[in-house]
Amino acid sequence: LGVLVRFRFAPERWFCLPILFRLYRSRQTVTQHGGKYSTRPELALELLHLLGRRFPRHRFHAVADAAYGGQNVLKYLPGNCHLTSRLVMDARLYDAPPPRTRGQRGRPRTRGRRLPTPEQMLQPRARRLTLHIYGRDDRARVAHTLARVHAVPWRRLRVVAVEPLSGGRPRQAFYSTDPSLTAEQILTLYARRWAIEQTFQDSKTQLGFKEPQGWTRRAVERTAPTGMLLYSLIVLWFAGAGHRSYRPVWRPWYASKAAPSFADMLRTLRCESACQGVLNTPHPRQGRRNPVTILRHLAQQAA
Repeated sequence: LGVLVRFRFAPERWFCLPILFRLYRSRQTVTQHGGKYSTRPELALELLHLLGRRFPRHRFHAVADAAYGGQNVLKYLPGNCHLTSRLVMDARLYDAPPPRTRGQRGRPRTRGRRLPTPEQMLQPRARRLTLHIYGRDDRARVAHTLARVHAVPWRRLRVVAVEPLSGGRPRQAFYSTDPSLTAEQILTLYARRWAIEQTFQDSKTQLGFKEPQGWTRRAVERTAPTGMLLYSLIVLWFAGAGHRSYRPVWRPWYASKAAPSFADMLRTLRCESACQGVLNTPHPRQGRRNPVTILRHLAQQAA
């Protein structure tokens, strides 16, 4: 789950913060060891409420995929938190309920007239945009409207339907609980979530975060914070000093690559650690260690 925060000291900028869940336990584990079972969306909602109560003067904007953007999360969002997520293409959308007329009996209406689904929104002519997202320029047909979903008719949403004209992706629909955002802003905000997904992917593939061998409760609870802390330290080191030592690997088949990846940052750190080990090796007259043994040991560490 990624949370975009806009602080008071910098209202024109968004800060993207990755949020880690409280340890998820499967239903089978809860049945075996006891306790209360909570789904991942329920844990995400619990975390958003905790964040909202801890910083009541701040406004938060959660960006999540469809698994965390359902009605159970949308219904109970904290007051100082907005949500941007995915929407199914056949979602039932409604207009605001009409005002109650004089002399009307019975319960007031909770939904207005039926609006076109996101799939139907793209059938007529739609506006064409070029968005710089995911590190490239994407062309797409975009249609947007203000609507309410069937399960949460009291919350007004900005619904955006997109048909990509490049990239080979299918039609998609998004929504945001902040109706003041434009369609371009919603699509850009959702695209920023990809950086957090890439962080998790790099932590799994490069730092061994995928299948840790932990058999005790304390080991399991420490693995995720330690892995993410190590990832953050490597990125901060590269941004502060490591980029001066970065040398791109020659890849003639990947000439379009311009920015270093986390694998490049980690490779640079290993090379710098090996170089520092060689430079800090004492003179042969000052010790008895074999330089060949030292170089072999450093090469094994950097491999």
